Amino acid sequence: MSEKYSRPAQPPPTYNQPGGGQSPFNEPYYPQQGVNSSDYHQQQRPDYDPESQFPPEKIVGSGKPDNAETFDDSFKVKNKLNDWPFTILFIATLAGFVVVAGIVLSAWASNYSTSGSGIYDSGASFTLNTNTVVLFAFVIVISLVLAVLMLCFARIAPKRFIQVGIVLNVVLGLASSIYYLAVGYYSAGVVFLVFTLISAYCYWSMRGRIPFSATVLTIVIDVMKRNPSTLMTSLIGIIVSGAFAALFSATVVATYMKWTPSDENGNCSFNEGSTSCSRSKVIGILVFVFFAGYYITEVIGNVIHVTISGVYGSWYYLSRSDQGMPRFPALGAFKRAMTWSFGSICFGSLIVALLQLLKTIIQILKNDAMQNGEGWQTIILCCADCILGLIEWAVRYFNHYAYSFVALYGESYMKSARATWDLFRAKGLDALVNDCLIGAGLSFFALFVSYLSALFSYLYLRYTAPGYNSDGSFYAPVIAFTFVIALQIVNIASSVIRSGTATFFVCLARDPEVFQISYPDEFSRIFADYPQVMNKVAARQ
Repeated sequence: MSEKYSRPAQPPPTYNQPGGGQSPFNEPYYPQQGVNSSDYHQQQRPDYDPESQFPPEKIVGSGKPDNAETFDDSFKVKNKLNDWPFTILFIATLAGFVVVAGIVLSAWASNYSTSGSGIYDSGASFTLNTNTVVLFAFVIVISLVLAVLMLCFARIAPKRFIQVGIVLNVVLGLASSIYYLAVGYYSAGVVFLVFTLISAYCYWSMRGRIPFSATVLTIVIDVMKRNPSTLMTSLIGIIVSGAFAALFSATVVATYMKWTPSDENGNCSFNEGSTSCSRSKVIGILVFVFFAGYYITEVIGNVIHVTISGVYGSWYYLSRSDQGMPRFPALGAFKRAMTWSFGSICFGSLIVALLQLLKTIIQILKNDAMQNGEGWQTIILCCADCILGLIEWAVRYFNHYAYSFVALYGESYMKSARATWDLFRAKGLDALVNDCLIGAGLSFFALFVSYLSALFSYLYLRYTAPGYNSDGSFYAPVIAFTFVIALQIVNIASSVIRSGTATFFVCLARDPEVFQISYPDEFSRIFADYPQVMNKVAARQ
């Protein structure tokens, strides 16, 4: 490391003008006519204190130090286990899920002759069986392949990524709706049609903001190319999430097979008219299994997010400094995510998991009401489903930025949440949501894969005709479940872009001068599309 330059204990670095004045970034300024981007940034660069911890001449360096530091040395935090009670809760939930999975999968293996080993050879017609497991396996493979293709497309052509994602979502949603209505499955047809109309409206109303989003996406993809550890982290996340989705799916099916009351069920023991199986037991255990599945999946996704955010934070603050990027930033960020910040990750993930569980229960009740022709009850449950969906989206969106603060500053979840709220108040929630369509583009791709998986599951059940679905009662839960599986897998797979975008916005809002000095040409393109970048957000004391 250079002896005449020492990095602050933790980001962001401070930029003070002589005399203690505020940063000029609080006041917007505009480029002069006839000045190219390089000369413009050289002229407009503010006068910094020579004693500043991060002087401009040290920010713009080779980025290839003689002795790079570790991630912990570059981003020092207090060695404190934040929000540790939630770590204990997560470990208990994980242990409970492993116990339940072990019990039901063992029972499944012991009744192998009844449950079958393929699509058509199951002897069980009273509940979900191996036919369903094969379906879930197909859905997982389809989701993983499409998720990888999505990342490849985003890396090759980032400027087309957003537009194509929106168009594909609208086209596939409309096609699925027409098909469902044509075959008489009106409930699914109406739901898909509503989603399609909403997507089309979003595309039309926000089309003017796409250029700024494309510029940011190009920067995020460029950083991903230069730091392959982000792609490796995402690939590991895809593998882990896919493996857990397979275990989760098998556990759900095996739970039905273990405790569904039926004379055909060899797992049920009958004694003087009583049985060890009951519908209430199935419901109770499935509630826990779904909660644990959602909770574990959220934690996996957020650990990946915090890890990738650490890499992007290292790039933003240190890629052009004399020190350069720390050694193995992804490994250092992952270590912090699994130790000091793991309780904070479990805290925020718990909130989303509870909302997902409540939403799933309402969706099941809504589907039952629709099949039974209960009009008013269906309307009330649809409204409740929409309200919960909006709340879940808001919490997810808020958490995504909060975890970027967790990755950069190592604070607790509540302190990071307060910092996120300050960011939203200063920049405006409308600006963060509407000025960047990258998250929307990724969501559209995730919906595209989910639609495709849901359509595949419907066709699979229709043409394989398993005995448990002879009356069509399992269409709704199986399609809904495959939709959720595909959505979770793609969301985790796209976390490298989501995390990079959120972290870039947090750093740009806190310290825009770092990016202007380090990457003047890229900054000029952002300024051209988003002049509000000059309004710096002060850190809470």
